[in-house]
Amino acid sequence: MLTTAEILKKVKELEIKSKKITDHLFSGEYHSAFKGRGMSFREVREYAAGDDIRFIDWNVSARFSHPFTKIFEEERELTVMLLIDVSASSLFGTTRARKKEVMTEIAALLAFSAINNNDKVGVIFFSDKVEKYIAPKKGKQQALYIVREMLTSEPKQKGTDISEAIRFLNNASRQRSICFVLSDFLDGNFADIIKVAGRRHDLIGIKVYDKMDMQLPDVGLVQVSDAETGKTIWLDTSDDLVRTGYEKKFFQHTEWCKNAFLRAGSDLLHVRTDDDYVKILQQFFIGRK
Repeated sequence: MLTTAEILKKVKELEIKSKKITDHLFSGEYHSAFKGRGMSFREVREYAAGDDIRFIDWNVSARFSHPFTKIFEEERELTVMLLIDVSASSLFGTTRARKKEVMTEIAALLAFSAINNNDKVGVIFFSDKVEKYIAPKKGKQQALYIVREMLTSEPKQKGTDISEAIRFLNNASRQRSICFVLSDFLDGNFADIIKVAGRRHDLIGIKVYDKMDMQLPDVGLVQVSDAETGKTIWLDTSDDLVRTGYEKKFFQHTEWCKNAFLRAGSDLLHVRTDDDYVKILQQFFIGRK
């Protein structure tokens, strides 16, 4: 459990890191990747070479005997919702960081990117139930509050129910939002609900996993426990069939998740705990332009 001083220090570190990345890498990519709700009329000015002739205001032009053109601007305000998995499996990690820590860093980066673009941002923390809801708002204080809650959240439940979180999102938000789901997706029952959510929201999944979620080390006979169910079994990691079967199940689940998001018309990113998640996000943003 972090002390108050440690929490404040960590919040400041995440703020500085996120703002630095946002200012230097994401300022244009984020804005271009997520479009506003449309274009609104701003003003009329004199026509200049290169202006689109389709936007000439013929009434004003006739009045002044000189061509004038209409200027439009993007209705930029968007709502970003972060659905963050705080189940017991998020506490697992064997390389650079635990899955929860990576999800926290990614969520902080997305929150500050939204705030810097004057968008609203809100959060749903979930396990096998909705643990906490932070309604979307604008402003730096909202981003700092979200980061602080991510660092201090203590879930009451251990399991994972993505459907429950998305149902809550659909009930809480009637308007379209950009929705990031950060989870290891250790839940095989969310394909139908994300189809529904994908029609209403711009849905992006970020699957965070650890190297040992994918591969077992050869360390002999070990006792392993499921963090969410508490079920304990013995595994002979020296057995090639055991290690191969473990890896096969990981890739089967990964492919199932990929297809579920594909059928929903949504995107799914894969981030390992020792990956450069900034590069992965940047490539995704650029690809959506």
